[in-house]
Amino acid sequence: MDTTPLRDAYRALLDAAATVADSGDASPLPPAGEWNADQILAHVAIVNAATIAAVSAIASGANTTYDNRIALDTWTIDRLIALAGGNAGLRDRIRLQADALCTLGGPMLSDAELSTPVPTRLLSNDTVLVDQPMPLRDLITGLAEAELPGHTKQLVDLLPSGTGAEADT
Repeated sequence: MDTTPLRDAYRALLDAAATVADSGDASPLPPAGEWNADQILAHVAIVNAATIAAVSAIASGANTTYDNRIALDTWTIDRLIALAGGNAGLRDRIRLQADALCTLGGPMLSDAELSTPVPTRLLSNDTVLVDQPMPLRDLITGLAEAELPGHTKQLVDLLPSGTGAEADT
C-alpha cells in the first residue's frame, strides 16, 4: 500500500498546526461549537492511537474493532492535552504516530491483512457515519482522504483572515 497520500496529509496537518501555534495568538478562539487547536490535535492523536492499535492487532493475527467515540470525549481530549504537554507535545506525538502508521500500514502488511474486515463505528458531530465492517485499508486511507484534511481545514480556519495561510492547504 502506497502511504504517500497519508504522509502528505500528516505533513499538511502538522504544517497547519505549526502555523496556528506560531500565529502569535496563544489560543485562537474557534467558532462556536468547534474545537481549539489543542483539542483538534488531541482528537487526531487519539484517532491515530486507535488506528495503530487496529493495525497492530491485524498484524499479530488478532481480531479487532475500530470505534472513534473515545476520540470525541472531551474529558479524554483534555487529559491527553495535559499528558502530552500541550500543543508542541501533541504535534510531536502526531509526527511520531504518522511515522508509525506509514510504516505499519505500508510495506509491513500483506494485501490480505489490509483487506481484513474490521467492525467499525465512526461518529462525527453526534452523527453515525459508519457502523459496519470496513477493510483495514479503508481505515488507513480514510485518514488521508477525509480525517486529516478535515482537521487541517479546522486548524487553518482558526487563523486570522488575511494571514495568507489559507492558500497553503
